[in-house]
Formats: sequence, C-alpha cells, structure tokens
Amino acid sequence: MSSPAGPQRPPREADQIKVWFRCVPREDWLPYDTEGLWATRLGPDTARVDNVPFLQDGVAEGETVRFRTDEDGVHWAVGRVAESGNCTVRVLPVPDGPLGHDAQAVHERLAGFGLTGEVFSAEFPLVALTVPGGADLRGVKALLARGRDEGWWHFEVSCVTDAWRAA
Repeated sequence: MSSPAGPQRPPREADQIKVWFRCVPREDWLPYDTEGLWATRLGPDTARVDNVPFLQDGVAEGETVRFRTDEDGVHWAVGRVAESGNCTVRVLPVPDGPLGHDAQAVHERLAGFGLTGEVFSAEFPLVALTVPGGADLRGVKALLARGRDEGWWHFEVSCVTDAWRAA
C-alpha cells in the first residue's frame, strides 16, 4: 500500500551526493577542516543531510542545505534551508571511566531514547548522535549530564533546537 505522497522507495544512487562543509579545526581535537556528509539531492542546489556530523556544528541529520558545486564537481554547503527538528550530540567515552573505549556502551545507555548515530573509529570512539525532535529531550539531557558527572563520558551538543533549549 502506498502512502498519500506516493510509493516510498529507497533513494537511487544518483540521488545520493556528498555535501562538504568547511569547519574550523579546534586545538586538541580532530585536525580536519572539512567534513563530507551524505545527502539526498532534492533539487539542483539543495539536499537533505542523511547522516550525523562528527565535526560540523550547527547542522543535524535530516536538515535541508543549499550547496554550490565547484568546477571539480564537489558540492560545498553554503547554508541551511530548512531545519529537521533534530539535534546533534557528540559523546566521547572517558578511557579510564566505567565505559572505557566502548562506543557500544554509549549507544546502549542512550538507546531507550531512540537516538541513532555513528562511531568515528575503534581507535577514537567518538559517537555522533542524532536526537530526534520527538525524543524525551529532558531525559536525554539529564542522562548526558549524569554520564558526564559520573565519569562515563564527555559530551557536546553541536546543533540544538528551541525545544532542546526549553527542555
């Protein structure tokens, strides 16, 4: 059965593009000045971000961005067109804390909130998470603070919504 908007289909490979963001490297952090995020092309210069950023602040999975394509065919983000209602949180387990380097343990602690995410690498278990707009934001914030206070992890919130601020 089709939805009212028509049949749902997975994106065709041609619909998938990599949109690149320029970011400012931080001292004592990952040394990158760009990050490429997978996105679904929506128009000639717009795309919906399909994964969670590890480096880029101010953008979350599901947001629509405008891009400019350079002479080499690289798509560079130039601004956000529409918010997704999602937030982005990055969590790094404390190596000598109760979770050790275990990114899976981070996921397990936060799974009850319906968060999804990715791990940077086994060597650097930074977990970038998408916090859906409909999640229990107050509960997520409380658990993040508890984990920090109890030495489980360090965290940062890199893309917030008004709902996150109010929670």
